[in-house]
Amino acid sequence: MDREKFCVSASARFLAMRSNVKLSKQDSVWYFPGPKGRISSLLIKSRHSLFPVYGDDSNITCPDFLKRFFIKIPIHSVQGLRKDVEGLEKFMEAHNYSAKERIDYELMNLDTMPKAEALRLGPNNLILRSPLPGDKEQIFALQSAYEKEEVLPKNVVFNPGTCRNNLEHILSSERILLAELDGKIVGKLNTNARSFTRYQIGGVYVRPDYRSLGIASRMISVFSLDIIAMGKGISLFSKIKNIAARKAYIKAGFNVLADYRISYF
Repeated sequence: MDREKFCVSASARFLAMRSNVKLSKQDSVWYFPGPKGRISSLLIKSRHSLFPVYGDDSNITCPDFLKRFFIKIPIHSVQGLRKDVEGLEKFMEAHNYSAKERIDYELMNLDTMPKAEALRLGPNNLILRSPLPGDKEQIFALQSAYEKEEVLPKNVVFNPGTCRNNLEHILSSERILLAELDGKIVGKLNTNARSFTRYQIGGVYVRPDYRSLGIASRMISVFSLDIIAMGKGISLFSKIKNIAARKAYIKAGFNVLADYRISYF
């Protein structure tokens, strides 16, 4: 549990496997024994993604069966703490895998109430609310822009159908908050994973023509209130190159915890 704040995405996959929610026949959890037979590290496979959770030791000796596994099963991405991903990448590169793109992030956490001043940021007439049935097309426009700007790897073509499926999942299964200004939805954010004691926030997006007004900081601060009040922590990861997003999260009270990476193959 002391490692949970470093691996909310991996923990969410593990919990889904344990509860048999949308479980693929190829989903797996491998563990690596440490001193005195205790489990020191995990490697979680969810669909075509790997989530290394290596504890304090990133120099894991991967077992021989993984060599055969990498020959038979395609892996599209690896996600986790940067040091863990780098260690796994070295092993994969020795077995004919080569990362096409690596995106580095800062893993950020919030475990106390957001900063009070952040709750007052943004235009005076800004409305923060839950989605209504008639909002779907406006939310889809924001989700599309978010995926194109923040999610899709290079040279991957945007797929509107996949985006709509992602949005349907968010609306039906995740917490979501909208920012409305003058009758127009100008921003959104949502949870995208839940571990044992934490929620992970993703999908934070403000329309370019409404940025630098404090909307993102206020959205994430208000959104965090109920989660923190429940006794849960909050995690997110922000692209290192996205200086504006980093400032918005810090302004809300988030702290930088570690380096995070997603590598695409």
